[in-house]
Parts: sequence; C-alpha cells; structure tokens
Amino acid sequence: MNFTLFPAIDVKDGQVVRLEQGIMDRSTVFATDPLEQVEAFARVGAPAVHIVDLNGAFAGKSVNGAIIRRMIERFPGITQVGGGIRSMEAITDWFSVGVGRCILGTSALKDPELIQEAAQAFPGRIIVAIDARDGYIATDGWAEKSSMTALDLAQRVERLPLAALLYTDISRDGLLQGVNIEGTKALAEACSIPVIASGGLSGDADIDALIAANEVIDGRIEGVIAGRAIYDGRIDIGVTLRRIEQSQC
Repeated sequence: MNFTLFPAIDVKDGQVVRLEQGIMDRSTVFATDPLEQVEAFARVGAPAVHIVDLNGAFAGKSVNGAIIRRMIERFPGITQVGGGIRSMEAITDWFSVGVGRCILGTSALKDPELIQEAAQAFPGRIIVAIDARDGYIATDGWAEKSSMTALDLAQRVERLPLAALLYTDISRDGLLQGVNIEGTKALAEACSIPVIASGGLSGDADIDALIAANEVIDGRIEGVIAGRAIYDGRIDIGVTLRRIEQSQC
C-alpha cells in the first residue's frame, strides 16, 4: 500500500464524534449517522477508512458493533476497525463480516499471547496500536498509563507478521496541533513494520511533511489518520486524496 490518508470515523453512542486527547467527556458530535459518513468517504474515493468503537474501547468489548457492521457493508475499500477487540473470537468475528484489518491496542500490552496468535492466524491483517502519552503506552481507551514506552512495545512485536503499527500521540489527538512527525519517523526508523501516524493532524502541511519524511526512510510510513481536520473543513478530502495520488505517480 502506498502512502494513504485514512479518514476516521469514531463511533460513540451510535454517532460520529471526535474526542480531545482521548477523553470521553470531551467529545464533539460531527454526524448523527455513521452510515451516511462512511458513504460520503466512499463517494470521494477514499481507498480506506479507519473505524473505532469508542464505547467498545472503554468497555473491552464491542458496543457499536451492529452499526459498524453496516458501515463495512457500505464501504467498498479497505476497512480497519478497532475498539474493544480483545479476543480471538472477536477478531475472527470481525474478519468474517468483511473487515480488512483489526486494530489491537490494550491487548498488545496486556495480552501479548493474543497478539502473537492473531498475527500468525491472520498475517498482514493485524494492526498494533501504539498509543502513547508522554512517551508511555496508554491502555483501556487511553484511560490507563503504563510503564512501557512506545519503542519498547514496537520492539516486542517487531518479528510478528503485522500489517502496521498505528502510532498515536495522545497529547495531540483531536487538538489540530500537528502530527508528531519526528516521533512517527523515529518509530518507523527503529522497526521494520510500517507505521501509520495518528493524532493532531492539522492540515495538508502535515501530510506533505509526512510524505517528505517517508521518502528518506524507504516508505516505512504507510499513511496518516485524519479526523477532526476533515470534519472542521481544514482538509478537503477529495482534493487531498488526489494530491497524494499525484505525488506518488
């Protein structure tokens, strides 16, 4: 996969929201119908979409599963889904309904055996979320901070046949303060697994900077998650997708 813009749809209580720094009480509703939102991204030609069950991330199990399944049915491209996926049964269930890639976050720290089993059972289809606050991994919907660093976790899963690492700087998430480009680049340089940047994307300048960084590290940055920047109108997703495509011709 070339450098990809992943439009994000975070589902909370059946609505499309964006959080600030992963705090559930600091959410903004941007759409009341996730189905309409995923169809809108499909219409502008998004090759992939990033879907998170926010309630599920805190509950440790699927909460908005029914609506997310309908979203998957309506999106023709690649879907990657996360939030409360903490068992092989849940992973297998998501793949059985057409999910392209499953995102595991809390399990990567608390249940390394599950990560290993899932990666081996579904090579190239598991994404490990490296969600860091002040350099340390956060779990359980980002509510708990661990003593493990982002690099430590990346090195733990380095040899597994993963699809990618999803690196989120929680301190920037939802605040439009700019992606942590140096942190993303450093992680991509330190391991062989492709890295997806997330947290704080503020506009096209961040995307251009990531693409420039990607060119000097052999294409190990797979793409970037875009959420609030799209919903706030800082990015015209159709225009930006075409720009990215042209930059890779």
